[in-house]
Amino acid sequence: MRFLLRIINRFFVFLGVIFFILIAGIVYLFIADPFNLKPILKMTNLPIVSDGNKVNPQESAADTSDKNPLLNDGQEKILESFGINPAALPTVITPEMEICFRESLGEERVNEIMKTGQPDMADFFKARSCL
Repeated sequence: MRFLLRIINRFFVFLGVIFFILIAGIVYLFIADPFNLKPILKMTNLPIVSDGNKVNPQESAADTSDKNPLLNDGQEKILESFGINPAALPTVITPEMEICFRESLGEERVNEIMKTGQPDMADFFKARSCL
């Protein structure tokens, strides 16, 4: 009986150590933020989606100005909703940047983005080192 109690005790101590390591890892990832996820987690300023015909009363004149000539208004609003300033992004894509995009996203996805002009956030996070 004592042997069985010792095995159960060691099993639960082992589970406790694993649980502590997981909690410590999550706290480290939250504090250090190596994947830059805090802007995504703090999405309190989500834009109000409006029809093309209706006027959104919360838009100001500063919001409607073109912050980046390579992006349309919808893309700028999406980036702003994730906490990314479109004015801070490059306004010209150099050949080196295009090569980096093709390496990180793949030839097929880059061609699709060039046709549709609709990258998603996964594309941004994959290719942010190119910017």
